[in-house]
Amino acid sequence: MKRIKLFKVAVRILLVWLTSQLFAHAQSNNTVKSMPDYDIEQVASGLSFPWSLAFLPNNELLVTERTGHLRKIVAGKVSVPISGLPDDIYVKSQGGLLDVILHPDYNENGWIYLSYSAGNDEQNALKVMRAKLKELELLEQQVLFTVTPSKNTPVHFAGRMAFLPDNSLLITSGDGFDFREQAQLKTSLLGKIIRIMDDGSVPLDNPFITGGEVLTSSDAEKLQDVSQYIYSLGHRNAQAILYDPVRQQVVANEHGPAGGDEVNIIEAGYNYGWPVITRGLDYSGARISPFTRYPGMQQPWVDWTPSIAPSGMVMYRGEMFANVQGDLLATSLKFKQVYWLQIKADKVIHQSTLFSEIGERLRDIRVHPDGSLYLLTDAADGKILRIAAAKSQ
Repeated sequence: MKRIKLFKVAVRILLVWLTSQLFAHAQSNNTVKSMPDYDIEQVASGLSFPWSLAFLPNNELLVTERTGHLRKIVAGKVSVPISGLPDDIYVKSQGGLLDVILHPDYNENGWIYLSYSAGNDEQNALKVMRAKLKELELLEQQVLFTVTPSKNTPVHFAGRMAFLPDNSLLITSGDGFDFREQAQLKTSLLGKIIRIMDDGSVPLDNPFITGGEVLTSSDAEKLQDVSQYIYSLGHRNAQAILYDPVRQQVVANEHGPAGGDEVNIIEAGYNYGWPVITRGLDYSGARISPFTRYPGMQQPWVDWTPSIAPSGMVMYRGEMFANVQGDLLATSLKFKQVYWLQIKADKVIHQSTLFSEIGERLRDIRVHPDGSLYLLTDAADGKILRIAAAKSQ
C-alpha cells in the first residue's frame, strides 16, 4: 500500500511539474515585449499637413502635403514645390494630395505613384496617377484610375496604396460619408479596395470578373462594369494598407464612426461589412445597424472601440528594432501616439502605445531601409521625425 501511495504522490508531483512547465512555456511564447531605448530627431519641419512620404535613393525623401504640394527633402532642407502635378487637385477638408509610393522596380523604371482628390464641391473623386521625377519636375504624367461615381462631399476619400508581388496596385477608396450604402454595391467603387495593374489596366484574375473566370485580352468586351476593379468591399475609410511578404498577407486599417475602428486581413473577394455590421455608433449616438455579425461578412481582426482614428500603418521588418520584428505599428490621430500590435501566429496577443511624448497628431509611419522609423505630424507646421535606436546602446 505504501508503494501505491508513494507512486500516486510521485505522479501528482510529476503532473504539477509538467503543468507548471507547460504554463511557463505558454507564458514565454506570449511574452509582452518592450521597446528598447530610442532617440527622436527632427528631420524636417515647415510642411503643410504632410500626408505621406517615400524614400528616394541617396537619402532623399519625397513628401506629399495634403494642401496640394509635393516636395523633396535633401539633408533636412525642404524644396520648393515640385512642378507637374495635375491642375484639378481638390483641396478641402480631408481632400488634397494624398499618398505617394514608388514602383517596386523604381530603380529601373523611375515610376512614382500619387493619389489625390480631384474636382470641386459638386463633383469630386479620388484619382491615381504616375509620373517620373527629374530634379524638381514631374514628367510623363499619366492618370491611371478615377473612382466612380463622383460625389459632393469633401471627406472619406481614403487614397492609400500598396503594391503586390505581381506589380498590381491596391488602392483604398472611402465611402464618401454620405454614401455609405454604396460600400456594399458592386456597381460603385466607393467603400472598396481596388486593384489595378501598374499601368492602370485590369488584373484579369480580380475576384469579380465573370465570377472569377480568368480572361484573356480578347475578352475585353466582358470588362465593362466597375466591379472588375474591386478587390474587396464593405469598407468605410481605410487609412492604411500594406502587403507583408513574410506572411504573404494584405493588411488594412480603417476608421469606424464613433467606435468600430478596425484592422483587417484582406482577402480577395471578401466583404468586410460596412455599413451592415459595425461596432460603432453614428456621431449623433444613433445606431447605424442592429448587426455586429452577418452571414458572409468578415469580423475585424482588431477592433478599436472607442475609436483611436488610425492613420498610417507598417508591418515592421527592419533590423534596428529586433523586438518589433513582425509586428504592426499604427499611428493615431486622436491619441497622438503609435499603437504597437504584437503578433503571434496571426493573432494580436498584446497592444501597447509608443512615442506619446511627441504630443502631436500623427499622420503616417514608414520604415526606412536602415530600420529606423519615420513619422509625419499632422499640422500646418508639420514635421518629419526619425526614431532610431538610442546611440548609447
